[in-house]
Amino acid sequence: MDDASIRVSDADREQAVVMLREHLLAGRLTLDEFSGRVEAALQARVGGELARVQEDLPSVSSAGSRPRRKPTRFTTALLGHVARRGPFRLRRWSLAASALGDLDLDLREASIDGPQTAVTVLAAFGNADIYVPEGVSVDVTGMTIFGHRREWGRDTSRPDAPAVQVRVFGWFGTVDVWRVPHDMRGNYSDIFRQLEDRQRQLPG
Repeated sequence: MDDASIRVSDADREQAVVMLREHLLAGRLTLDEFSGRVEAALQARVGGELARVQEDLPSVSSAGSRPRRKPTRFTTALLGHVARRGPFRLRRWSLAASALGDLDLDLREASIDGPQTAVTVLAAFGNADIYVPEGVSVDVTGMTIFGHRREWGRDTSRPDAPAVQVRVFGWFGTVDVWRVPHDMRGNYSDIFRQLEDRQRQLPG
């Protein structure tokens, strides 16, 4: 019988998730790619479906290192609008600041160096929106004075998922953290609207 048609076990799926996590930390997958492939691995029923989530990745034991992007430490918006999106690399910590401006920090295509990373968000008379893919563990802490700190979307993280700690410090500012489903596309206005609609549908 073809191995691709043999049904897989929970242990097989868990092993695939472990391998995907190793590729994420090696910089071969972005946070969004990791999230989507983990979802596919956990839904796999036969070997062929499980193999497809890793078919373009080398085996972890034989994979060599690849050149890495320069890490991003600071992202700032001052008296204007700044959007940081696309592929970039996060180290163990980074800083995002908005002063009299609007900042969009999109982590969905980011890669990370370790299982945990911290993003400190400063908002003074400004707004900051942080976008993370569903399935990544996001811990939002901190405080705002005369402002708002809000979280949107579902927390669907797993115990072995990479962790992003968002530390918020706001003064007359608003910081929103958006957990974006892997299949949700569109501009940021579309994401706002869809996640707000979903939020209203969640049980109180």
